[in-house]
This record gives sequence, structure tokens and C-alpha cells, in this order.
Amino acid sequence: MGRMLENASKTLLKENGVPVPEHLVVSSPEEIQEEFTMKPVVLKALVPVGKRGKAGAIMFADTVEDAKEKAAQLFEMTVRNYPVDQVLVEEKIQIDEEWYVSITIDKQKQMPVIIATTAGGVEVEELVKEAPDKVTIFHVDPYSPLHPFQAKEIWSRLGVKGKPLIKAASVLCNLYDVFMKYDCYILEINPLVLTVDENVMAAASVMGVDDAALYRQPALEGKVESGSERAWRPLTVLEKEMIKVNDADYRGTARYTEMEGGDIGFMCGGGGGSLLSFDALKILGATPANYTETGGNPSEEKVYGLTKGILSKEGVKGLFVAHNITNNTQIDVMARGIVRAVEELGLNPDTFPIVVREAGVNDEEGKRIFLNAGITYFGEERTIEEAAAEMVSKMKGVS
Repeated sequence: MGRMLENASKTLLKENGVPVPEHLVVSSPEEIQEEFTMKPVVLKALVPVGKRGKAGAIMFADTVEDAKEKAAQLFEMTVRNYPVDQVLVEEKIQIDEEWYVSITIDKQKQMPVIIATTAGGVEVEELVKEAPDKVTIFHVDPYSPLHPFQAKEIWSRLGVKGKPLIKAASVLCNLYDVFMKYDCYILEINPLVLTVDENVMAAASVMGVDDAALYRQPALEGKVESGSERAWRPLTVLEKEMIKVNDADYRGTARYTEMEGGDIGFMCGGGGGSLLSFDALKILGATPANYTETGGNPSEEKVYGLTKGILSKEGVKGLFVAHNITNNTQIDVMARGIVRAVEELGLNPDTFPIVVREAGVNDEEGKRIFLNAGITYFGEERTIEEAAAEMVSKMKGVS
């Protein structure tokens, strides 16, 4: 899944009939336009994280000079591991009420679900628990649009009436259209505001898109960073390259997360077995250079590309691969991809420790391929912990 920065999501909202504040993006305080800041403005650190207000990354200014000073402060910040390279400058809205609305997918019911409340400015999760009467949860037939009468019903349940009800219903229908049109997995407006002149406007937005659907979303090119929903910091160059490896073939999965430091390249099968494998190395005092999951029967090409990526990180002096039988992956395919990468990089298993512990389909053929390449191989007769111990032992001989 991929996240979109707020300025990009608001541009899409505006293009699709959702009122948003007038805004611009600056990369330095000097870019703030005097004609734009003749009125009070809001300045936001343009980073793909929530709760920026609590982090002090949203500021207000009444004059041009004040706006430039506040922007300078924001550019010096790092917000939840993201350095601020751009600032969103918006007109300050005259707010009467703060509401909240989000659209996402209910995984249990496999339907789009709308969550709305007029009690904005609070954690909606807590509100659902403590005051469920103040929240409306509405599931939508995925094969139908959100009809105006349904949108009116949602807001009516929350006590919205008159002109604001008509406008709120229209905005909600347009938001739902955006959610479906752009293959979103989340569209959150917090706050959705009722202005003093009874207009309804998206004051802040969070938009996440299914990056597997980007091939049919040319309008989103360059606006969505694939795989970013799992990131707690900006993606590294190598992580971005591994996303390309994964996206190049629909078969199986390949997820790579770079770790600071470390000297053991790490590839596991996902789920509990992956955590067991990683912990086994850590408990023995080893330091993995990455955390990588692959499963669902990936192609040889995907395994090859992923292995090359793991081994390309500076400082990696060995490779540990571990899968459980529940991973549903062909071991011979894994073997051919891994061995191909190792041989292409000119790595000698006698001086570059490689330990593989596999269990699953075609494991005998996989074992043959690994052993012929001089790679230490264990099947299900050995535990992951035992294989990890062998890896750590081999690493002790690496300078």
C-alpha cells in the first residue's frame, strides 16, 4: 500500500468536487508568496504521518513575516523520523464545528465502511468505545455508489440539519467516489469542518492507495510511494529498489526493510516463523542487516532480485535463509534464485557464510541445488534455532 502527501490528496479532492482550503507548497520560507499571506494562514509540515499537531508540526501565522518565521521553524524539524523538506501553506478557515469522516475497507465484511462523527478533535477509536451514539458506522455495497439519501441518513443520525446537511451529504458522496475511483484503502478527513458561513470543507486529509492498482491510475503517477504504509521513516534507496522487484511480478511477495548496521543478510518466510528466525539470531548476539519476508510461491526472478538486494547492502558478510513448511513456497525455485544471485555476485560460500534452513514443496531438489553450490543446507530435521546457531558460528570466522 502507498501513502500520498496531503497537498496531492487535496488537489484530487478539489478536482472531484470536495471543497478544500486554498493552498500552496513551499520548499523554503522565501517561497511564501506575499499575495497569498495577506490573510491568516496555517503552515503544516508536509510529511506522510498523522498527529502532526501533537508533534508541533502545525503552526499559524497572521502576517507574511510571521509565516516565514514559522516555516523556518518547521524546516528545522524531524517529525516521527521524517525530516521536513516541504511545508504546506493554507488559508486559515473560519471554523464553526469540527467533524470527522473516514472511508476504509472492513476486512471482516469485505465492504467499504464509512465512519463519521460530529465530535471532531478527538480520537475516533476512543469515541467509538466510550460514546458510540456519537458515531455513525455505515457499510456500503461495493457494487453501488453512495446514494445521496444514504449520505443524508449518515449525517442526520448525528444531528446535522438544514443547509449543512445538504452540503455534508454532497461532500460525503464525492469523498466516496474518490475512494472508489482511485483504489484507496483509506481516505480520512480530520477535520471535516463546518465553517461559520455554513460551508463544509476538508481541512485535512489522509489518503492511502492500493499500490497494486497503480497500473490503472495514471493520474496518481509520482504522487504515491509504493510500500510506504509500512515505513516508520523515509524509504531508503535500496528499499525502493526492492519494491520494484516485488512489483515486477505478481507471483509471491518480497518485502525488504533495511536495518541500521548489521552484517547478516536475512531472508525469512513471514508470519511467526520469520519472527522466530530473527529472534534466534538476535538472542545469539548476531545483528541482521535487514528484515526480509518472502512467500506465497515467488518466481525465481523475484527471489533472485531480492537476494541480490539483500547482499548488496554495504557491510553484509553472510546470508541466513529460513522458511517453515507453512510458507507454501517451492524450495527448488527459492534455491535457483538464491544460488543464481550468489554466483553472479561472485561470492564463495567457503569465505562468505550462507546457511539455509528450508521445509516445504520440492525440498529434495532444493537441497540438491544448494549443496551443489557449496551452501550449508538444513531441512526440517533441524530447527530454525539450530540453523541460526550454525550461522552465528560460521560468522565468527569472518573478519
